[in-house]
Amino acid sequence: MTQKIQPDAILEAVKALAAEDARGVSSSEIHARVGGSYATVGRLLDKLVQAQALVRTGKARATRYFLPSGEADVRETVNVTDVVTATVSPAWSGKAQSLLKVLNRPLGARSLVTYQRRFLDEYVPNQSALLPPELADALAQEGRMQGQQPAGTYARKVLEQLLIDLSWSSSRLEGNTYSLLATEELFKSGDPPVDWDGVMLLNHKRAIEFLVDAVPTYGLSDLVIRNLHALLMQDLLADVAGLGAIRSKVVNISGTTYVPSQVPQLLEEMLAQVVAKAQLVKNPAEAAFFLWVNLAYLQPFEDGNKRTSRLAANIPLMLYNCAPLAFLDVDPHDYAKAMMGVYELLDVSLAVELFAWTYRRSIRKYKVILEAMGSPDPFRVRHREHLSEAVQHVVRSGRRLDQAVEELGLPVEDVGQFGETLKAELEMLTAHNCARYRLTIGEVQAWIERGKPI
Repeated sequence: MTQKIQPDAILEAVKALAAEDARGVSSSEIHARVGGSYATVGRLLDKLVQAQALVRTGKARATRYFLPSGEADVRETVNVTDVVTATVSPAWSGKAQSLLKVLNRPLGARSLVTYQRRFLDEYVPNQSALLPPELADALAQEGRMQGQQPAGTYARKVLEQLLIDLSWSSSRLEGNTYSLLATEELFKSGDPPVDWDGVMLLNHKRAIEFLVDAVPTYGLSDLVIRNLHALLMQDLLADVAGLGAIRSKVVNISGTTYVPSQVPQLLEEMLAQVVAKAQLVKNPAEAAFFLWVNLAYLQPFEDGNKRTSRLAANIPLMLYNCAPLAFLDVDPHDYAKAMMGVYELLDVSLAVELFAWTYRRSIRKYKVILEAMGSPDPFRVRHREHLSEAVQHVVRSGRRLDQAVEELGLPVEDVGQFGETLKAELEMLTAHNCARYRLTIGEVQAWIERGKPI
């Protein structure tokens, strides 16, 4: 006799599966866990949704089930924002929850505050700590790439996925309405964007490509931060003179009692100090967190400060070959509250927990991507820079394949295999995978239109 499936069994299955994947649970996964017929599982799921014991998002094959956010024993809260996207909140500690209560008070009940330079002045690299030291050490250890590799190797290996993840996640925190799929299509098409949201996403993509290319050479510097801002805000600022420039205009932040400093000299001084101190921090996770909160708190630019801080946080991680920080699944409300804690009270409790939570999600994701790649080809690793240089010569300079190979002066025994590898790479080269060779989309598209001459 077949055992009858109970609703509690469905709920327990969803709870167990959700702990493994925060993106929700499909009906087929639930069926595999509880057994029975698909029809019975489907009917029970419908009843549980109607009873508000489960939350359902998406349609057809994209349908996913979540436990409601009020479940007392669920470690993470699912925030269903629409039929396409659900974000997840960390399981806040008691200290973080106390801070949330303060920040949830009406604006009129909270004091007006401005920039407090002591937040930065009193920070001594490698003696002070914004992250608890044991947490910073754990995150750095968990995120670090194995083996000795040149700076930026980790980010470059996962670049294609990182471009989509970080561009979309960061833009969504700014209110961008593109879906993840639409973002992928925008990047693959190479077509110029027709709206502000598209410009924002493409600016993120180009800014990330810039970091992957520039950080191994120039490290963390004031100029890198300023160029990062200029790329992120290109065609989004009314006054192009504001790109990468210390602002002289008033900045107001909605939803908070924080009023940033309006003194350009102070902004320039403090930005230089943020960079100088971050350069000295030995732990990459602490340095990333330090840059993230300090750049957002300072608000040195006319606009785009938070998105600049998010991408800048990746610079120390790139330098130490740690997994990149993509701000995966972060809820905009949680993000805003974490920033408000710093802005209004110089309290990093929420920011620390949000940072650790989302960085660990990035670590897990990119670790899987690296593992899926398998062991690298020793020949390709040895000739990585040669391969990049040769591809540039063919695409950008119009060299023939044999000319490009000859100009490299490779050992005779490597020439044949290198030529075959180069030819294969050129055949697969398109506008959506050209960043790894430091080529622009326009250069590759022009080469393709010429018939991919080699």
